[in-house]
Amino acid sequence: MVLAQVARSFGERPAMSVGERVLYDYRTFAARVARIAGGLLAMGLVPGDRVALVMKNGPEYFETMYGAWHAGLAAVPVNAKLHPKEHAYILDHSGSRVCVASPDLAEALETVRGDMPGLERIVTTGTTAYEELLANGLVPVADVPPKALAWLFYTSGTTGRPKGAMLTHRNLMVAVMNYFGDVDTVLPTDCMIHSAPMSHGSGLYGLPHVAKAANTVIPESGGFDVAETVRLIERWPGCSFFFAPTMVTRLINAPNIERADLRNLKTIVYGGAPMYLADVKRALDILGPKLVQIYGQGEAPMTITGLPKHVFLERDHPKWEQRIGSTGFPRTDVEVRVVDANGDDVPTGETGEVICRGDIVMAGYWNNPDATAASIRDGWLWTGDVGAFDEDGFLSLKDRSKDVIISGGTNIYPREVEEVLLRHPEVLECAVVGRRHPDWGEEVIAFVRPRPGADVALADLDRLCLENIARFKRPKEYRLVPDLPKNNYGKILKTELRRMLGGSGAV
Repeated sequence: MVLAQVARSFGERPAMSVGERVLYDYRTFAARVARIAGGLLAMGLVPGDRVALVMKNGPEYFETMYGAWHAGLAAVPVNAKLHPKEHAYILDHSGSRVCVASPDLAEALETVRGDMPGLERIVTTGTTAYEELLANGLVPVADVPPKALAWLFYTSGTTGRPKGAMLTHRNLMVAVMNYFGDVDTVLPTDCMIHSAPMSHGSGLYGLPHVAKAANTVIPESGGFDVAETVRLIERWPGCSFFFAPTMVTRLINAPNIERADLRNLKTIVYGGAPMYLADVKRALDILGPKLVQIYGQGEAPMTITGLPKHVFLERDHPKWEQRIGSTGFPRTDVEVRVVDANGDDVPTGETGEVICRGDIVMAGYWNNPDATAASIRDGWLWTGDVGAFDEDGFLSLKDRSKDVIISGGTNIYPREVEEVLLRHPEVLECAVVGRRHPDWGEEVIAFVRPRPGADVALADLDRLCLENIARFKRPKEYRLVPDLPKNNYGKILKTELRRMLGGSGAV
């Protein structure tokens, strides 16, 4: 296991820090991980079992994740912002026998315990139960094959139910190597600051830093605060971040940011949505050549295409603006094509569906062979994204497949929200779209058509959403309409709804 090797060679290097203070070194980190592995095995778990991580950012996240891998178990990272009912579905579907959760999330999980009959135990961080995990003896690293399941990431689908993308140990090791080859070098004196959720991209981008004995830094707030981010940059040398584009925008537009000492900033990897050209230019002016854009998805993380630092520096290139508005070009060990519905390559400059293959592509969807067969055909992952290559091999995404809304770098799938709204007995039809938002990229707007003669209270719709889905998915505005625009086939025209809102909704 990589961590054990790092601990032997760099045992005294800082491994985990909270805010501006070092918590412990790599020798201690590796020992805690080995003890947690022993604690999980003592619960009766066996290699291949799943351990759910329902936690906010904290040292316990990596301790438990690496502890699961040390024991030959698979980690199931779960978005802490989801509704307890959504948490319950993921834990039940994944067959997680044990869940490690932050105190408030553990309490919420207990309210839906009946929806998770296979869950044997919830271990709450910061309690005696978590300390008992650490009270076990050190166990050796499990011998697991490269194709064993390591990371079971649930990515919501437009059918309204999340699907578990199965990433193997080989997938993750290739992702780590791709980071070194395509994104950045990492030194033991560097650090990764986790201002974005560790259950998503930030957690994965932490892996190459652990592999190189760099410091993992958790903000005191556990999330993204601009003033705190600046303080941490000033405190820690060689620091890198994984940001949603909106986080970059908030940072560069912070008061007095031009006077901040940002010399320690090494790299900001951003993804999840493109950035406005004006924001990219301002970021380069304020931060310097520190940006790397990536295009990937839960099924193929780190990465499908990437836009490295040197492209951002080539301001004199005649296609510079076009290039920094793209998602870059295919990266190491990844083949990317743009095809028509039959799987045939489309001519350069024409749009089609983006497909890719390589060792970054998931093994399939957990317990969902139909979805796997639909997404992976002849070894190629059909991403569902529409894009086009230019003559230089740069890929631009032309549309977001299936009307996905991206708010704060997080995907929100309209049908999930629509299905909740349709539970209201007086709602006949509804459609959810994204509207541009200056800070979050997009915000959720719901168009609702009541049944004839019905009186639908907006407060009731809002309450319905709050009771069934995560708060960040909840519509920020509800519009009652007498009808919804449709085409000749009866399909709701969401493009028309976006036009009514005054924009396409695209970032």
